[in-house]
Amino acid sequence: MISAVIPAYNEEETIADILERTKKFVDEIIVVDDASSDRTSLIARNLATKVIKNNKNLGQLRSLKRGFTFASGEIIVNLDADGEHNPEDIPKLIKPILENKANLVLGKRETVFIRPSERLIDYLVKLKTGIFYDSGTGFRALRRDLALRLKLEGLCVCGILVLEALKLGARITQIPITTNSSKRNRKILWSHIFQLFYVFKEMIYL
Repeated sequence: MISAVIPAYNEEETIADILERTKKFVDEIIVVDDASSDRTSLIARNLATKVIKNNKNLGQLRSLKRGFTFASGEIIVNLDADGEHNPEDIPKLIKPILENKANLVLGKRETVFIRPSERLIDYLVKLKTGIFYDSGTGFRALRRDLALRLKLEGLCVCGILVLEALKLGARITQIPITTNSSKRNRKILWSHIFQLFYVFKEMIYL
């Protein structure tokens, strides 16, 4: 069984299209609405298996972690609700897991601008691991048992998810994915500056 976990915050313009396309490739869809003020939950309830609405804004990382606990599938796929990712890439993301070649597959972005602050975190991860991971990608697949063991401490996934997974002995691979422009791509996420603290912390104990 394959589950999709999709965190969403004020994505009423894109959520329906993402869910319609995603359901062709998975057995259940869990939408975690991070206290949206628009119609995101209302729209999602007509298309998703479950909609979990946070009482207050928890951020993407904590929403993702919460979504993992509601997923039933042995394999969990997660992608963003803003239209950056193409659900049609799901089969190639889960293939290495189905073939027992990995238990975490990252969707490596090749056609979208990646913020310099995010690239800095990727370089720091490379210094520790020797591999240049796209650690901030929002499109990934992983085994449920691994997902539930991740603590996911930080402000965003950048660096943290990969470092925690490696600490747990995960076998990680990357698959090139296609991406689209989204409103989030044009924002400067100052949280990356604070995220460096969590990344350094994980690097010390890896």
